[in-house]
Amino acid sequence: MNSFKFRKGLLRASSFAAVAAASLGLSACYVLPVDPRTGQPYPTASRDAVYSSGYAVSPTVPAAAAQPPAPTLINVRLYPLNPQANKGGLLTAQVVDNNAGHGTFTVPYLGETLQGESTRVDSSYPAFGVVHQQVLGASPRSTTGRRGVANAYGARGINAQCEYVLTGPGAGTGVCQFSDGAYYQMHFGG
Repeated sequence: MNSFKFRKGLLRASSFAAVAAASLGLSACYVLPVDPRTGQPYPTASRDAVYSSGYAVSPTVPAAAAQPPAPTLINVRLYPLNPQANKGGLLTAQVVDNNAGHGTFTVPYLGETLQGESTRVDSSYPAFGVVHQQVLGASPRSTTGRRGVANAYGARGINAQCEYVLTGPGAGTGVCQFSDGAYYQMHFGG
């Protein structure tokens, strides 16, 4: 009988040792439920959500707010079309387009920087074509593409009015008329 008690005690001790070893081995681990469709762990609920609602609720992740497109820098070359424009020579202007139909327009002219804005207009804009006609004369023109107008003003009182048609991303042509009588043709891109 003593051997039976000894075996029973040995069996209890080995069971206890096995349970202790298993719990020690798992003490640094925890189990995460895995979504069988994706193989990724399910999101865990916060402790506050579990206790306040009485049951576990997965926290919802707020949808990322749609970011507006980043502004685009478009280089514009202005080529002189008349003797007054020849005084200014070839100009390099910049349009910073906010990709929402509006932007800034900057052009250096005769030692000063003219600054203003550019705006896209639709085909029903009544004044579009007036600057084209004054600079290039009356002729049938195709205005297929996105139309726009740009205006700039300098500290010494010189201003520019421009019209353009964009035929692709950062590509297109147009004209500018300066208040001192200079006429330029615009080329976008490059």
